[in-house]
Amino acid sequence: MAQPPVLLKDMKLMDVKLGQLGSWLAMRDFTPRGILGAMRRGYDRYYNKYINVRKGGLGGISMLLAGYIVLSYAWSYSHVSK
Repeated sequence: MAQPPVLLKDMKLMDVKLGQLGSWLAMRDFTPRGILGAMRRGYDRYYNKYINVRKGGLGGISMLLAGYIVLSYAWSYSHVSK
């Protein structure tokens, strides 16, 4: 049996065709509440994939540390480049 078509607003970004990208972006919620919700979902996905695992390793923590190092370097780049 064929699956029913998915509505454009329910599609993930990787499933959207290039011609549909403009209308897909118009359906997104760009209010502060929507942006915070997206950030929360991203954090939850990261936490469940790298931190909250049965047999953990250093992968998730090292990615977080590397991100912090790159961000702090970017913040202080003007002071470092002089």
